Amino acid sequence: MIEKNVKTDFSPIIHEPKIAAGSFVHPLASVIGNVTLGRNIMVAPSACVRGDEGQPLFIDDDSNIQDGVVIHALETFSHNQEVTKNLVVIKGIKYAVYIGKRVSLAHQAQVHGPAAVLDDSFIGMKALIFKAHVGCGCVVEPGAIVLGVSVPDGRYVPTGMILNSQADADRLPSITPEYPFKDLNKGVVHVNIALARGYLAASQIA
Repeated sequence: MIEKNVKTDFSPIIHEPKIAAGSFVHPLASVIGNVTLGRNIMVAPSACVRGDEGQPLFIDDDSNIQDGVVIHALETFSHNQEVTKNLVVIKGIKYAVYIGKRVSLAHQAQVHGPAAVLDDSFIGMKALIFKAHVGCGCVVEPGAIVLGVSVPDGRYVPTGMILNSQADADRLPSITPEYPFKDLNKGVVHVNIALARGYLAASQIA
């Protein structure tokens, strides 16, 4: 389902999602409102990308949004004013949620804005990112919670960890050649780009 948001006091402008060439939104997924999807993005069944409260939501090229993923955000407009605290700034542009290039959001992960996940990062199954910034080339392992912190580039958050202290974030282990999941994201990105292309081709034949 791809549809416009409804007009409310915190979302006074109606937006239609912008979806670039090569991206596929499964009929059982939802992409709503002020959302931009870049090229070659796979949005899997039961995923929900809902830009009807906090906005805009931006997902860059070659990323994937797997089954059951939720991307949403706190309101970014209230009483005729921008809610600055609920926005992140990436390269001088404000977003409620920003997802970079070649990012994998694995099954049932949640990214709730204000939040940013930068290029080449992997967010594991049932992980939660909220009021947080995940740097480039990171891995957030399954079930981890990242809340109110900034994860430096090239680090991993261990399975099940509740990360809500910046001091702990700064001490996270680095991804080394010995780290077992160091190349996981590359394979996941490849698979999902192929799936997006395949499903698009099949839908055009149908």
